[in-house]
Amino acid sequence: MDNMAAIIAPSLLSADFLHLQRDIDMLNGSLADWIHLDVMDGVFVPNISMGFPVMEQLARQTVKPLDTHLMIVEPHKFITRFRDIGVQLLTVHYEACTDLTGTIAQIREAGMKVGVSIKPDTPVEVLTDVLPAVDLVLVMSVNPGFGGQKFMPEAVERVRRLRQMIDSQGLNILIEVDGGINLKNAPDMLRAGVNVLVAGDTIFKADNPAEKIKEFKTL
Repeated sequence: MDNMAAIIAPSLLSADFLHLQRDIDMLNGSLADWIHLDVMDGVFVPNISMGFPVMEQLARQTVKPLDTHLMIVEPHKFITRFRDIGVQLLTVHYEACTDLTGTIAQIREAGMKVGVSIKPDTPVEVLTDVLPAVDLVLVMSVNPGFGGQKFMPEAVERVRRLRQMIDSQGLNILIEVDGGINLKNAPDMLRAGVNVLVAGDTIFKADNPAEKIKEFKTL
């Protein structure tokens, strides 16, 4: 990674929803770079996370960029709403978009950075043609929809192939990984070419979450 520290994006899916203000305050004062926001609709994935009333409050309280991962069908319908609450980076799923190129263009036109995500069983090669249009690729290292799942080690090779694809096109694209990330598997992901680590339970279930974030930053 050219000696650059990884971008750390703690996942609010693992936060204490009864004490979100406390957890946001902790993140604001920590070494976290971004806050990862998972948005689920119960259709694209078998779970529901949070709606706009909660996200609007979160956006007002955080001083960190909101790295927002949409696990929803028809994401194009909500692009301007996410822009309006202050989202800087909006990631949609390859598998959820009927017109991925059009959706990417809409996000760009709305003034946000664009990410595209793929499920573990989707070949990274499907992204070859859209890579020049995006800022980030999110590789899922678990099946999307639930926090606390076990890391899939095959994600390391998927990231390695994706990094080769990006480099072969001479592109400057961040690779993000999400799912079961901890201090043991994160180094392998970084060596494979990951720039952004999303971590949920590893951070929020630690005795000292801010200290755990600091440990990730020193990898």
